[in-house]
Amino acid sequence: MKHSKKRAVLSAIQVPRKSFFWCTLLLVCLAGFTFSSLRLLFRGFHPWRPAATTATSSVKPNIPAVIETVEFPDETVVFLKYPPSTHLFTKYDLYCLYLTPKSSQSQQQQQQQLQQSPESVENDELLGQQLVRCPLIKPRGVLTSLSVKTIGHTLSIGPWRRWNSLAYEAMIDRDNTTVVFVKGFNLRGGKQSDPSKFKCVYGWDVKNSKFVLQSDVVSVAQEVVRCNTPMSILNNPQRFIGSNMNQPIKVSVRMVGKEPLESIASPKRRLQLNLPGQKQHQMCVCTMLRNQASFLQEWIMYHSKIGVQRWFIYDNNSLDDIEDVVKVLSMDWNINVTRHVWPWIKTQEAGFAHCALRARDVCEWVGFMDVDEFFHLPTGLSLLDILRNQTQSPNSKVAELRVSCHNFGPSGLKHVPTQGVTMGYNCRMIAPERHKSIVKPEALNSTLINVVHHFHLKSEFRYANMDRNVMVINHYKYQVWDVFKEKFYRRVATYVSDWQQDRNVGSKDRAPGLGTRAVEPPDWSSRFCEVIDTGLKDRVAQMFTDPSTGKLPWQNHRHDSAT
Repeated sequence: MKHSKKRAVLSAIQVPRKSFFWCTLLLVCLAGFTFSSLRLLFRGFHPWRPAATTATSSVKPNIPAVIETVEFPDETVVFLKYPPSTHLFTKYDLYCLYLTPKSSQSQQQQQQQLQQSPESVENDELLGQQLVRCPLIKPRGVLTSLSVKTIGHTLSIGPWRRWNSLAYEAMIDRDNTTVVFVKGFNLRGGKQSDPSKFKCVYGWDVKNSKFVLQSDVVSVAQEVVRCNTPMSILNNPQRFIGSNMNQPIKVSVRMVGKEPLESIASPKRRLQLNLPGQKQHQMCVCTMLRNQASFLQEWIMYHSKIGVQRWFIYDNNSLDDIEDVVKVLSMDWNINVTRHVWPWIKTQEAGFAHCALRARDVCEWVGFMDVDEFFHLPTGLSLLDILRNQTQSPNSKVAELRVSCHNFGPSGLKHVPTQGVTMGYNCRMIAPERHKSIVKPEALNSTLINVVHHFHLKSEFRYANMDRNVMVINHYKYQVWDVFKEKFYRRVATYVSDWQQDRNVGSKDRAPGLGTRAVEPPDWSSRFCEVIDTGLKDRVAQMFTDPSTGKLPWQNHRHDSAT
């Protein structure tokens, strides 16, 4: 009987208004609803009434409401939802307000309020919301609200979520399953877990077992959970209740016998449905980055020239001018590049899985790579030529091209090369290291398992190793020290493996013998240099050098030094 109540409550989302009275009467007769259950049903049909988790009960016109607050180890992210046609705030319009304890002479605890400018304010167009990143105050202060400078209005920050135990993203896939991205289960990397040990839950308050729907989990791997979507959610995934700021239904995941994770994930985004053979782009690229705006233009312009047609940039908390660089590439150079705000730390594999789902409906092939990695095509073919050659047979089952990586060193340089990485670094190690992949997203295993840019395929597909004389990746992994040392800090935020942890000293993804601290070795500029390789340098010079000025197009937009 309890499960019947839960299903009936959430199924009420799709009941037409004219049938509401008779449906309610029928539910009362058949299910024996309590008065409190009826109140939930009636609340669902009064969108002007504030929900229990709404940040404030009286929202001024044209003022956003705080819908979620997530606490990270080094900052707090506040999510804002704006009324329609409202001017968006910038970091210069807001203050983060804190309460900090202060001891008086009698040693009694009093409260003193401090204010701090946000580190950044990001517009997330995909989710239709804004992210305000508030720094931590030391000694540790408690973030209590956001203040709008111009009008003196204060926004209450509402419910708090802890990052280490959270369902943070969700989408409904084309097979009607819900793909949920979670943090907190600490599952084994690269392996699928037993789905029978987990359940998905849907509701306005996933912690309240009285008012949730449960569904079976189809697969669990890393941070990606795929579950069967209840019919009431499928029929109306974007129906909201609560205040006029739209309180969505959320989805979370629980281990059997335990409480669900906290959730800010609403499965309201349905992916496009395209027929096979109707992909808009033949070659796309997904990447995740942090504070690498100064290198982005060279990387994108070069690859666009050799065949990449669409770019998905997942920005993991950058504080440089990456948004401006993306606008220049999009508007001035007519390159199809979009930036997606991805605040979730240490989630590179999850971010790539998320991007694979987005790219699948518009891209035949997708490369997953970093900004310091460049495809080099020694034969002069384009990427599109190579892809056509690999799949020219109608019965071909090749769905992954594995490309070997050559690691380049500082090449004797001590300062950032002004002409860019492809022109500046020309000395590498002899032996290639691992591979990166170009894959057909349609052929990916439904678990979306991936490790170091390498996905698992469905059983009927296979991979092909690329001849290094046809295609190789120049990985400018060990650049001048001022650039390379930033990897220590990016690894803390962006990647699963943290270079500052002693347990990762032996990782193949590290600089050999470097240790766990960003301290420059005396011989750094001469390291990792075993063979001179100017193949890509020569091609870039030929393709991009302006004959009148001798400059490359990205030189006018590069920073004087790496940021």
